Amino acid sequence: MSKEPNKKRNRPAVAIQGEKGAFSELAARQLLGADPEIRPCERFADVFEALKAGSVEAAVIPIENTLHGSVHENYDHLLRYGMPIVGETNVRIVHNLIAPVGVSLTKVKRVFSHPVALNQCLDFLAANPKWERVLFYDTAGSVKMIVAEGLKDAAAIASSAAAENYGARILRRSIEDDRQNFTRFFLLGKLEPQNGKTPKKISAVFSTRNSPGALFRSLSALALRDISLAKIESRPLRGKPWEYLFYVDFLGDLGDVNVQNALGHLRETADTLTVLGCYPKA
Repeated sequence: MSKEPNKKRNRPAVAIQGEKGAFSELAARQLLGADPEIRPCERFADVFEALKAGSVEAAVIPIENTLHGSVHENYDHLLRYGMPIVGETNVRIVHNLIAPVGVSLTKVKRVFSHPVALNQCLDFLAANPKWERVLFYDTAGSVKMIVAEGLKDAAAIASSAAAENYGARILRRSIEDDRQNFTRFFLLGKLEPQNGKTPKKISAVFSTRNSPGALFRSLSALALRDISLAKIESRPLRGKPWEYLFYVDFLGDLGDVNVQNALGHLRETADTLTVLGCYPKA
């Protein structure tokens, strides 16, 4: 008996941390279009493992937030797993107070969400001091949980997409303290983002000797060639106490001679250098 040939999957499978309706899903849709197949993962490491195993074509991870700062765990995973960065996007973070249908604002006694989301809504929560704040692993996941368990005294903080996905009701919209709240996300894998023709950005990581002027000499590889440095982030270098890895983002294309010369210069001054990706700038 002959086997039925495998059908080609038209929708790209994309791993994200969190449940459907998480802000990572919104980022995936901005990067790849309206209908990717979202594969929720509980931990960031699970996202990288799924991409490494080939069970998904792409992954979307948050890398920094304008209020909370960098997602340090994902910087470490980028170097550990070696998955190429192929795109980036920025998502405006709008937090909403969401409850199961039938639960009014006056019935709320507990509010569930990710710790970062709770911390970004402190003014709203302070105006309701009797509410218990309960930490949960994911914003959208907290909505899914309170609906699934039929909690009658609970609400969650998450995106409007999470409310729609799980049949919940938005009690209050846009409760975040600061409206200038954006998260930058990376697209990892081999899929090309929708904004593929925009100017390019490069992410790299290097280490230097712990000696006077070492970092200055390394960064001069970019400054001497008028290459714009967009970001620098330091992370501890494992196995070498008080020494660091430096993650940098700068504008340019790996095909540019100027950039090639800068990377060659940086390799001479740094102990190690790894290019993490060259991708369209958000």
